[in-house]
Amino acid sequence: MAETINADMGANVWKVLVAAGDPVEPDTTIVVLESMKMEIPVLAEYAGSVTAVHVTEGSAVQAGDPLVDIEEP
Repeated sequence: MAETINADMGANVWKVLVAAGDPVEPDTTIVVLESMKMEIPVLAEYAGSVTAVHVTEGSAVQAGDPLVDIEEP
């Protein structure tokens, strides 16, 4: 079952570091958000495979918006 990683705060998407199909390990940086000139890395919470990326670089997100879906093995 895929789990969705959501934004913790409103921010701009600065970098998307994964694509659908990419494997990830726990604590892998998957997205970097930017808020108030600070970079905030968003980390994978567990190992798995990226099934969907819901954001693009330069887009804005609000708290709770989906960023990435990860399927556990």
